[in-house]
Amino acid sequence: MEFTVRQIATLLGGEVEGDETLAIRNIAKIEEGAAGDISFLANLKYEPHLYTTGASAVIVNRDFRPQKPVTASLIYVDNSYSAFTQLLEQYYQQINFARVGVEEPSFVGAGTETGDGIYRGAFSYIGRNCRLGQNVKIYPHAYVGDNVSIGDNTIIHPGARILNNSVVGRYCVVHGNAVVGGEGFGFAPQPDGTYKTIPQLGNVILEDYVNVGSGTTIDCATMGSTIIRKGAKLDNLIQIGHNVEIGQNTVIAAQSGISGSTKIGANCVIGGQVGFAGHLNIADGTKVGAQSGVGKNVTEVNTAINSSPAFGLKESMRSLAVFRKLPDLDRRLTDLEKKTNK
Repeated sequence: MEFTVRQIATLLGGEVEGDETLAIRNIAKIEEGAAGDISFLANLKYEPHLYTTGASAVIVNRDFRPQKPVTASLIYVDNSYSAFTQLLEQYYQQINFARVGVEEPSFVGAGTETGDGIYRGAFSYIGRNCRLGQNVKIYPHAYVGDNVSIGDNTIIHPGARILNNSVVGRYCVVHGNAVVGGEGFGFAPQPDGTYKTIPQLGNVILEDYVNVGSGTTIDCATMGSTIIRKGAKLDNLIQIGHNVEIGQNTVIAAQSGISGSTKIGANCVIGGQVGFAGHLNIADGTKVGAQSGVGKNVTEVNTAINSSPAFGLKESMRSLAVFRKLPDLDRRLTDLEKKTNK
């Protein structure tokens, strides 16, 4: 793929200073740019790299004025970071949606319907009675079970598994080795100390614009559905238990685990390695610090919590400050006791 500086500036609504006919073939960091690359400058601590970069073009803010000569063509925009993000999105679309057609060997079961512009990579498997929308991309070694529905413009990356009866919305991305719809962790203890498996008969629903990271697992519901709401973003290596609900536009960082039937609200921000007990309700806008353990409901919206067990962020920070002083406080207390006992 190749575009001129002028074409990119038009896409971003920007103005060019320099050679607008230069060909752009790649996107790079400003300190690593080479001929044919485009980069951006948003944080002025990286400004020195602007004067040494080999990139052919750099996106900058309209109010930016170089202090030294610049060899790269400059594209002036209202917000260079947002413009570069837009460019990355376009580049991503070009890379991921350019492929069309069927590679062999691959398998499609009876009764499955696919829309226009679909891509099925080699060794991919699609089960019976599935419905795949327009421009769906199923990459090599991906597995789609029976009775699965996948919406338009969704990408299933290599090795990902979408198991029976799952529903995946439009513009979703499921990354490599993620498992959507695996059997939930349900076992009933028996009088003799053994456990009896509880059949998991529900499914998983991913609404539109959901992103599922590599190695993340989303268990199907025991009955009903495990639901990931519109716009939610799940990092790599996350465990979502059966009958969990994740609210709209909630983001969860890697290695977090959510036990069965917990409901997390909209626009929450969950740090890495956070653990949630089961059957909790977490209010909209909740922010949870990394490595926190959440064992009770959060009822107030926009609450920030931290620590294990998690409690109010400000209180936990004060407690941590005191905890760090404990050795000194212990020494002072011991000295006071010695003086008092004399």
